[in-house]
Amino acid sequence: QVQLIESGGGLVQAGGSLRLSCAASGRTFTHYTMGWFRQAPGNEREFVAASMRSSFTTYYADSVKGRFTISRDDAKNTVYLQMNSLKPEDTAVYYCAATGRIMTPTRAHYDYWGQGTQVTVSS
Repeated sequence: QVQLIESGGGLVQAGGSLRLSCAASGRTFTHYTMGWFRQAPGNEREFVAASMRSSFTTYYADSVKGRFTISRDDAKNTVYLQMNSLKPEDTAVYYCAATGRIMTPTRAHYDYWGQGTQVTVSS
């Protein structure tokens, strides 16, 4: 089992920045590829970014490429999502997730999920 707890959400104006954190506990953090997803009201939960286990490889949705950066600190069992140049359409609940797969943007491939943190971007 892996427990995930997100933090860092909040209200920010368009063009601003936020950094989300996800602290993991339980099994060995380095065994997991870590992902961020988001879900806006009335929408499906969608992939945002992923950081591959035991690697510096990252992968982004086209909608956030160049604005968001995922990183991980294996010593702290924590993954981060730095969000810059935020837009109102980035408003959503953001979820951290973990998978034993090498790399995947597919929601169904992730085994563990956090409770989510709200990000609201005002225009």
